[in-house]
Amino acid sequence: MSVSTAAIDESVCSPLPVLGEDVTVPLVTGGEVAYAALDYAASAPALRRVWDDVAAYAPYYGSVHRGAGYLSQLSTDLFENSRATVAEFLGCRADDQVVFTRSTTDSLNLLAAALPADCQVFVFETEHHASLLPWRDARVTYLNAPRTPAQAVETLERALAARDPYGPALVCVTGASNVTGELWPVGELAAAAHAHGARIVLDAAQLAPHHPVDIAELDVDWVAFSGHKLYAPFGSGVLAGRADWLREAEPYLAGGGASRKVARRTDGGVDVEWHTTAARHEAGSPNVIGAYSIASACKALKEAGFDALVAREQRLVAGVRAGLAAIPQVKVLSLFGDDAPRVGVISFVVEGWNSSHFAAALSAEYGIGVRDGLFCAHPLVRTLLGGDPQEVGECGAPEAEPGERSLNAIRVSFGAGTPDEHIERFVRAVQELVSEGAQWKYRTEDGRCVPDRGAAQH
Repeated sequence: MSVSTAAIDESVCSPLPVLGEDVTVPLVTGGEVAYAALDYAASAPALRRVWDDVAAYAPYYGSVHRGAGYLSQLSTDLFENSRATVAEFLGCRADDQVVFTRSTTDSLNLLAAALPADCQVFVFETEHHASLLPWRDARVTYLNAPRTPAQAVETLERALAARDPYGPALVCVTGASNVTGELWPVGELAAAAHAHGARIVLDAAQLAPHHPVDIAELDVDWVAFSGHKLYAPFGSGVLAGRADWLREAEPYLAGGGASRKVARRTDGGVDVEWHTTAARHEAGSPNVIGAYSIASACKALKEAGFDALVAREQRLVAGVRAGLAAIPQVKVLSLFGDDAPRVGVISFVVEGWNSSHFAAALSAEYGIGVRDGLFCAHPLVRTLLGGDPQEVGECGAPEAEPGERSLNAIRVSFGAGTPDEHIERFVRAVQELVSEGAQWKYRTEDGRCVPDRGAAQH
């Protein structure tokens, strides 16, 4: 899965305008600086285009699918047109369904609830918890972390070859790791799944904001992603793909909108006829603004030229990796090696530093926002850091004092709205912290490392 960058003039591709790009934050050492948001893998800032589209629609907000008035009809059209826009963005097949959800986590839990009886699920231990954990009512096989893309395909093929060949099966795999940013061989994994009679769902939470995703081309059965990683506000997500399992399953939520007909029986019970469309799993009043914001983001990325955005991001990735590689004390985490293609998500550890301490210093002294911890991918991070993937860990920072080693990491992530200056400042900050140390004293508070406001400057 690669995008050709030949004949792309990177000079014509500038960062896309995002909310918060003019926000300044105070430094513990004095003064203020423009905030460098480098935590896109957790939540990307909303595009200004998305915010403007939502603001323009807001006065026309009305009920969806339930009103005869003009605003209700307008809102219904906007909601369904958003569904069509997302389907086009994902390259959906003619009979695929697009279901609006709350998030990637919600999407995968919806699919888990729709699995046929006695379904077998195969998932790598390297997955984000949103992909690792929803399959509680299925027979789950957890696959060990592969060290090459080819090994990933081989591992899956061996597991599928040993499965019960007569029952339904599902493979769940990420498109791009939320820890290492590495691209997974989705097309090859899909081919392996289908060759053994299994279906496959793609967790595209980290892939869709950085790379075109085409359901038909990849030949995956479902795709799940979140709006808040695709430059839209919180609270919206998508599950798109095959209609049959979704149509045959009980509604994810029971209520208005999911039902077509409801009638009392003579015995006092209730008979319900459920929708067979995406509405079957969208009970209640839908998040119209959330759906519209995702559609707006999809349009913005396509209109900006996704290939050009990918090429620019790859230049930023190369800059970060080169800068970190020049610092001997920094170890970048990787499953597939230095040459593996990746998106703008890079995790690392710094010799002699507790990850929470380092991230706190980046924020307090340089105005740079990154993430530290286990990134809701505990088994993967433990494996990459030489720990036991079965070891219990917590999301967030450890209970450790500044300077103490921990089995946590630091993650820097960026995308279509990241200015070059933010990347340059980050690399310079890492170099200075490693060579000169922090300028301020820090302490642990509620499990996080924070500046000690009562301490004197170093």
